[in-house]
Amino acid sequence: MQPAADPRAQLADFAHYLRSHGFALGYAEVSLMLQAAAALPLRKLAFPALGTQCEVQYAAPGGDDQAVTFERVAVAWVAAFEAKYSRFRAGSLISRINAAAGRDWVDVDAEMEGLLKLCDTLHFMTQGVLDPTTLPLIRLWNYQAESPRVPNSAEIAAARAFVGWKKVQRAPGRVFLPATGMALDFGGFGKEYAVDIVAQLALDHGVTSALVDFGHDLRALGTPPGRPAWHIGLEDPRRPGTAAGSIGVTGKGVASSGDYLRSFIVGGKRYGHIIDPRTGWPVANGCTQATVLAGSCLQAGVLSTTAFVLGVPKGIEFIQACPGAEGLLLTSDTRAQTRGFFNYVSSN
Repeated sequence: MQPAADPRAQLADFAHYLRSHGFALGYAEVSLMLQAAAALPLRKLAFPALGTQCEVQYAAPGGDDQAVTFERVAVAWVAAFEAKYSRFRAGSLISRINAAAGRDWVDVDAEMEGLLKLCDTLHFMTQGVLDPTTLPLIRLWNYQAESPRVPNSAEIAAARAFVGWKKVQRAPGRVFLPATGMALDFGGFGKEYAVDIVAQLALDHGVTSALVDFGHDLRALGTPPGRPAWHIGLEDPRRPGTAAGSIGVTGKGVASSGDYLRSFIVGGKRYGHIIDPRTGWPVANGCTQATVLAGSCLQAGVLSTTAFVLGVPKGIEFIQACPGAEGLLLTSDTRAQTRGFFNYVSSN
Protein backbone atom coordinates (compact mmCIF):
# COMPACT_ATOMS: atom_id res chain seq x y z
CA MET A 1 0.00 0.00 0.00
CA GLN A 2 1.42 3.38 -0.97
CA PRO A 3 1.77 6.00 1.81
CA ALA A 4 -1.00 8.59 1.74
CA ALA A 5 -0.03 11.98 0.37
CA ASP A 6 0.22 14.99 2.65
CA PRO A 7 -3.35 16.42 2.70
CA ARG A 8 -1.95 19.95 2.45
CA ALA A 9 -0.18 19.02 -0.78
CA GLN A 10 -3.39 17.39 -2.03
CA LEU A 11 -5.32 20.59 -1.38
CA ALA A 12 -2.71 22.67 -3.17
CA ASP A 13 -2.98 20.34 -6.16
CA PHE A 14 -6.75 20.63 -6.05
CA ALA A 15 -6.51 24.42 -6.03
CA HIS A 16 -4.28 24.30 -9.10
CA TYR A 17 -6.80 21.99 -10.81
CA LEU A 18 -9.65 24.43 -10.14
CA ARG A 19 -7.69 27.36 -11.54
CA SER A 20 -6.69 25.42 -14.65
CA HIS A 21 -10.36 24.70 -15.33
CA GLY A 22 -11.46 28.31 -15.09
CA PHE A 23 -12.58 28.46 -11.47
CA ALA A 24 -11.66 31.60 -9.57
CA LEU A 25 -9.87 30.71 -6.35
CA GLY A 26 -8.12 33.47 -4.45
CA TYR A 27 -5.30 33.37 -1.93
CA ALA A 28 -7.71 33.61 0.98
CA GLU A 29 -9.63 30.53 -0.10
CA VAL A 30 -6.46 28.52 -0.62
CA SER A 31 -5.14 29.68 2.77
CA LEU A 32 -8.33 28.54 4.48
CA MET A 33 -8.07 25.15 2.78
CA LEU A 34 -4.48 24.75 3.91
CA GLN A 35 -5.42 25.74 7.43
CA ALA A 36 -8.11 23.08 7.43
CA ALA A 37 -5.54 20.45 6.49
CA ALA A 38 -3.17 21.68 9.19
CA ALA A 39 -6.00 21.42 11.70
CA LEU A 40 -6.29 17.63 11.41
CA PRO A 41 -6.76 16.39 14.97
CA LEU A 42 -3.72 14.78 16.57
CA ARG A 43 -4.81 11.40 17.87
CA LYS A 44 -3.11 9.44 20.63
CA LEU A 45 -2.75 5.69 21.04
CA ALA A 46 -1.36 4.59 24.42
CA PHE A 47 -0.85 1.11 25.85
CA PRO A 48 1.58 -0.71 28.16
CA ALA A 49 3.99 -3.15 26.52
CA LEU A 50 7.66 -4.13 26.38
CA GLY A 51 8.12 -3.07 29.99
CA THR A 52 7.22 0.55 29.32
CA GLN A 53 4.45 2.91 28.21
CA CYS A 54 3.97 2.91 24.45
CA GLU A 55 2.45 5.96 22.77
CA VAL A 56 1.76 6.96 19.20
CA GLN A 57 0.64 10.49 18.35
CA TYR A 58 -0.63 10.69 14.81
CA ALA A 59 -2.95 12.39 12.34
CA ALA A 60 -5.35 10.21 10.34
CA PRO A 61 -6.35 11.98 7.12
CA GLY A 62 -8.64 9.04 6.37
CA GLY A 63 -10.70 9.61 9.50
CA ASP A 64 -11.94 7.21 12.16
CA ASP A 65 -11.91 4.07 10.04
CA GLN A 66 -8.26 4.56 9.16
CA ALA A 67 -7.40 5.29 12.80
CA VAL A 68 -9.20 2.21 14.15
CA THR A 69 -7.54 -0.09 11.64
CA PHE A 70 -4.04 1.26 12.24
CA GLU A 71 -4.39 1.12 16.03
CA ARG A 72 -5.69 -2.45 15.97
CA VAL A 73 -2.83 -3.64 13.76
CA ALA A 74 -0.15 -1.76 15.74
CA VAL A 75 -1.24 -3.06 19.15
CA ALA A 76 -1.60 -6.61 17.85
CA TRP A 77 1.87 -6.59 16.29
CA VAL A 78 3.53 -5.31 19.49
CA ALA A 79 1.68 -7.89 21.61
CA ALA A 80 2.80 -10.71 19.31
CA PHE A 81 6.39 -9.43 19.26
CA GLU A 82 6.53 -9.28 23.06
CA ALA A 83 4.97 -12.72 23.47
CA LYS A 84 7.56 -14.21 21.15
CA TYR A 85 10.77 -12.43 22.12
CA SER A 86 10.49 -11.25 25.74
CA ARG A 87 12.73 -13.09 28.20
CA PHE A 88 10.13 -12.31 30.85
CA ARG A 89 7.52 -14.51 29.14
CA ALA A 90 7.94 -18.15 30.13
CA GLY A 91 6.56 -19.44 26.86
CA SER A 92 8.42 -17.09 24.53
CA LEU A 93 10.83 -18.35 21.90
CA ILE A 94 13.69 -16.57 23.71
CA SER A 95 12.79 -18.30 26.99
CA ARG A 96 12.66 -21.69 25.27
CA ILE A 97 16.09 -21.14 23.72
CA ASN A 98 17.51 -20.09 27.10
CA ALA A 99 15.92 -23.06 28.89
CA ALA A 100 17.52 -25.42 26.37
CA ALA A 101 21.02 -23.96 26.82
CA GLY A 102 23.63 -26.69 27.06
CA ARG A 103 21.12 -29.41 26.12
CA ASP A 104 19.18 -28.99 22.87
CA TRP A 105 18.94 -27.15 19.60
CA VAL A 106 15.77 -25.10 19.19
CA ASP A 107 13.90 -24.66 15.91
CA VAL A 108 13.46 -21.05 14.78
CA ASP A 109 11.47 -19.46 11.96
CA ALA A 110 12.57 -17.04 9.26
CA GLU A 111 11.72 -13.99 11.39
CA MET A 112 13.95 -15.18 14.22
CA GLU A 113 16.73 -16.03 11.79
CA GLY A 114 16.50 -12.46 10.52
CA LEU A 115 16.84 -11.10 14.06
CA LEU A 116 19.84 -13.35 14.72
CA LYS A 117 21.48 -11.99 11.58
CA LEU A 118 20.72 -8.50 12.85
CA CYS A 119 22.54 -9.45 16.06
CA ASP A 120 25.56 -10.41 13.94
CA THR A 121 25.55 -6.96 12.38
CA LEU A 122 25.06 -5.05 15.62
CA HIS A 123 27.74 -7.02 17.47
CA PHE A 124 30.23 -6.40 14.67
CA MET A 125 29.29 -2.74 14.19
CA THR A 126 29.64 -1.94 17.92
CA GLN A 127 32.85 -3.96 18.34
CA GLY A 128 31.19 -6.18 20.93
CA VAL A 129 29.55 -3.44 23.00
CA LEU A 130 26.11 -4.72 22.03
CA ASP A 131 26.11 -8.41 22.86
CA PRO A 132 22.77 -10.26 23.12
CA THR A 133 24.35 -12.86 25.44
CA THR A 134 25.10 -10.36 28.24
CA LEU A 135 22.15 -11.52 30.39
CA PRO A 136 24.29 -13.53 32.89
CA LEU A 137 26.11 -10.30 33.76
CA ILE A 138 22.87 -8.31 33.95
CA ARG A 139 21.49 -10.85 36.40
CA LEU A 140 24.68 -10.76 38.46
CA TRP A 141 24.60 -6.95 38.72
CA ASN A 142 20.95 -6.91 39.76
CA TYR A 143 20.31 -3.26 40.51
CA GLN A 144 16.64 -4.10 41.28
CA ALA A 145 17.52 -6.43 44.14
CA GLU A 146 16.22 -5.51 47.58
CA SER A 147 19.81 -5.23 48.78
CA PRO A 148 22.04 -4.77 45.72
CA ARG A 149 25.67 -5.76 46.08
CA VAL A 150 28.90 -5.52 44.12
CA PRO A 151 29.95 -8.99 42.93
CA ASN A 152 33.56 -10.03 43.42
CA SER A 153 36.05 -10.62 40.62
CA ALA A 154 35.56 -14.39 40.68
CA GLU A 155 31.79 -14.03 40.24
CA ILE A 156 32.24 -11.60 37.36
CA ALA A 157 34.72 -13.92 35.66
CA ALA A 158 32.33 -16.85 36.09
CA ALA A 159 29.44 -14.89 34.53
CA ARG A 160 31.63 -13.67 31.67
CA ALA A 161 32.38 -17.28 30.77
CA PHE A 162 28.76 -17.52 29.57
CA VAL A 163 28.93 -14.29 27.57
CA GLY A 164 30.01 -14.03 23.95
CA TRP A 165 27.87 -13.69 20.84
CA LYS A 166 30.32 -15.72 18.76
CA LYS A 167 29.73 -18.72 21.03
CA VAL A 168 26.13 -19.03 19.84
CA GLN A 169 25.79 -21.92 17.39
CA ARG A 170 23.42 -21.71 14.44
CA ALA A 171 22.28 -23.87 11.56
CA PRO A 172 19.50 -23.24 9.03
CA GLY A 173 16.29 -23.09 11.04
CA ARG A 174 17.97 -23.87 14.39
CA VAL A 175 19.96 -22.23 17.20
CA PHE A 176 21.88 -23.65 20.16
CA LEU A 177 23.45 -22.12 23.26
CA PRO A 178 26.33 -24.51 23.99
CA ALA A 179 26.61 -24.01 27.75
CA THR A 180 24.06 -24.22 30.54
CA GLY A 181 23.92 -20.71 31.94
CA MET A 182 24.11 -18.92 28.59
CA ALA A 183 21.08 -16.82 27.68
CA LEU A 184 19.81 -14.53 24.94
CA ASP A 185 18.19 -11.17 25.58
CA PHE A 186 17.02 -8.77 22.87
CA GLY A 187 16.57 -5.95 25.38
CA GLY A 188 19.48 -4.05 23.88
CA PHE A 189 17.62 -3.35 20.66
CA GLY A 190 14.15 -4.93 20.78
CA LYS A 191 12.19 -1.84 21.81
CA GLU A 192 13.85 0.31 19.16
CA TYR A 193 13.19 -2.36 16.54
CA ALA A 194 9.52 -2.39 17.54
CA VAL A 195 9.30 1.40 17.25
CA ASP A 196 10.49 1.22 13.64
CA ILE A 197 8.04 -1.55 12.78
CA VAL A 198 5.10 0.41 14.19
CA ALA A 199 6.25 3.48 12.23
CA GLN A 200 6.25 1.36 9.07
CA LEU A 201 2.79 0.03 9.93
CA ALA A 202 1.63 3.64 10.18
CA LEU A 203 2.94 4.36 6.68
CA ASP A 204 1.40 1.14 5.37
CA HIS A 205 -1.98 2.39 6.60
CA GLY A 206 -1.68 5.87 5.11
CA VAL A 207 -0.52 7.64 8.27
CA THR A 208 2.34 9.94 7.29
CA SER A 209 2.30 12.24 10.34
CA ALA A 210 3.19 10.37 13.53
CA LEU A 211 5.47 10.25 16.55
CA VAL A 212 6.03 6.72 17.84
CA ASP A 213 7.34 6.80 21.41
CA PHE A 214 8.08 3.61 23.35
CA GLY A 215 9.63 4.66 26.65
CA HIS A 216 11.44 7.61 25.04
CA ASP A 217 12.75 5.60 22.12
CA LEU A 218 11.15 7.45 19.23
CA ARG A 219 10.56 7.63 15.50
CA ALA A 220 9.15 10.76 13.87
CA LEU A 221 7.21 10.61 10.61
CA GLY A 222 6.43 13.79 8.73
CA THR A 223 5.41 16.77 10.82
CA PRO A 224 2.61 17.33 13.33
CA PRO A 225 -0.41 19.20 11.92
CA GLY A 226 0.35 22.90 11.67
CA ARG A 227 3.93 22.67 12.93
CA PRO A 228 7.29 22.30 11.16
CA ALA A 229 8.67 19.51 13.36
CA TRP A 230 8.02 17.22 16.31
CA HIS A 231 9.50 18.79 19.44
CA ILE A 232 11.13 16.27 21.77
CA GLY A 233 12.29 17.17 25.26
CA LEU A 234 15.76 16.14 26.43
CA GLU A 235 15.74 15.04 30.06
CA ASP A 236 18.23 16.65 32.40
CA PRO A 237 20.22 13.81 34.05
CA ARG A 238 20.99 16.10 37.00
CA ARG A 239 17.26 16.71 37.58
CA PRO A 240 15.35 13.67 36.28
CA GLY A 241 11.83 14.49 35.19
CA THR A 242 12.77 17.95 33.94
CA ALA A 243 13.80 18.97 30.44
CA ALA A 244 17.19 20.52 29.78
CA GLY A 245 16.09 21.54 26.29
CA SER A 246 14.42 20.15 23.21
CA ILE A 247 15.10 19.16 19.64
CA GLY A 248 12.95 19.52 16.54
CA VAL A 249 12.77 16.33 14.50
CA THR A 250 11.13 15.08 11.34
CA GLY A 251 11.88 11.83 9.55
CA LYS A 252 14.34 10.64 12.20
CA GLY A 253 14.69 8.14 15.00
CA VAL A 254 15.76 9.39 18.43
CA ALA A 255 17.09 7.42 21.40
CA SER A 256 18.87 8.22 24.65
CA SER A 257 20.98 6.06 26.94
CA GLY A 258 21.84 6.86 30.53
CA ASP A 259 22.23 5.21 33.91
CA TYR A 260 21.06 8.02 36.19
CA LEU A 261 17.62 6.45 36.78
CA ARG A 262 18.61 2.79 37.18
CA SER A 263 21.52 2.30 39.54
CA PHE A 264 22.49 1.50 43.12
CA ILE A 265 25.04 2.88 45.58
CA VAL A 266 27.41 0.77 47.67
CA GLY A 267 30.18 2.24 49.78
CA GLY A 268 29.48 5.71 48.44
CA LYS A 269 29.98 4.62 44.82
CA ARG A 270 27.21 4.49 42.26
CA TYR A 271 26.87 1.53 39.89
CA GLY A 272 24.64 1.95 36.82
CA HIS A 273 22.61 -0.66 34.97
CA ILE A 274 24.49 -0.46 31.64
CA ILE A 275 27.08 -3.25 31.61
CA ASP A 276 30.08 -3.35 29.30
CA PRO A 277 30.21 -7.03 28.27
CA ARG A 278 33.87 -6.64 27.37
CA THR A 279 34.80 -6.03 31.03
CA GLY A 280 31.83 -7.37 32.98
CA TRP A 281 31.52 -4.10 34.90
CA PRO A 282 28.99 -1.25 34.77
CA VAL A 283 30.08 1.67 32.64
CA ALA A 284 32.04 4.18 34.73
CA ASN A 285 33.52 6.68 32.30
CA GLY A 286 31.76 9.76 33.66
CA CYS A 287 29.11 9.81 30.94
CA THR A 288 25.60 10.49 32.25
CA GLN A 289 23.58 10.55 29.05
CA ALA A 290 23.92 9.97 25.31
CA THR A 291 21.26 11.13 22.84
CA VAL A 292 21.37 10.26 19.14
CA LEU A 293 19.29 11.15 16.08
CA ALA A 294 19.57 8.78 13.13
CA GLY A 295 17.65 7.40 10.18
CA SER A 296 15.80 4.87 12.33
CA CYS A 297 15.09 4.33 16.01
CA LEU A 298 17.07 1.09 15.93
CA GLN A 299 20.11 2.87 14.57
CA ALA A 300 19.73 5.71 17.09
CA GLY A 301 19.41 3.26 19.99
CA VAL A 302 22.46 1.22 19.02
CA LEU A 303 24.53 4.35 18.50
CA SER A 304 23.44 5.98 21.77
CA THR A 305 24.18 2.88 23.87
CA THR A 306 27.55 2.32 22.21
CA ALA A 307 28.49 5.98 22.52
CA PHE A 308 27.53 5.93 26.20
CA VAL A 309 29.81 2.93 26.80
CA LEU A 310 32.68 4.45 24.82
CA GLY A 311 32.36 7.85 26.50
CA VAL A 312 33.94 11.11 25.37
CA PRO A 313 35.58 11.54 22.87
CA LYS A 314 35.35 8.05 21.32
CA GLY A 315 31.57 8.01 21.55
CA ILE A 316 31.28 11.21 19.52
CA GLU A 317 33.70 9.83 16.94
CA PHE A 318 31.61 6.66 16.71
CA ILE A 319 28.41 8.61 16.05
CA GLN A 320 30.07 10.86 13.47
CA ALA A 321 31.28 7.80 11.56
CA CYS A 322 27.65 6.89 10.85
CA PRO A 323 26.25 8.91 7.90
CA GLY A 324 23.23 11.00 8.82
CA ALA A 325 23.57 10.51 12.58
CA GLU A 326 24.04 13.29 15.12
CA GLY A 327 24.47 13.07 18.85
CA LEU A 328 25.06 14.64 22.23
CA LEU A 329 27.03 13.20 25.17
CA LEU A 330 26.81 14.64 28.67
CA THR A 331 29.09 14.08 31.62
CA SER A 332 28.82 15.60 35.07
CA ASP A 333 30.74 18.66 33.90
CA THR A 334 31.05 18.60 30.11
CA ARG A 335 28.91 18.56 26.98
CA ALA A 336 30.16 17.10 23.71
CA GLN A 337 28.20 16.94 20.48
CA THR A 338 28.63 16.07 16.83
CA ARG A 339 29.13 18.80 14.27
CA GLY A 340 25.51 18.92 13.09
CA PHE A 341 23.61 18.33 16.32
CA PHE A 342 23.01 22.06 16.83
CA ASN A 343 20.83 22.06 13.69
CA TYR A 344 18.15 20.18 15.65
CA VAL A 345 18.26 22.13 18.91
CA SER A 346 15.05 24.06 19.50
CA SER A 347 14.07 26.77 21.95
CA ASN A 348 10.41 25.67 21.82
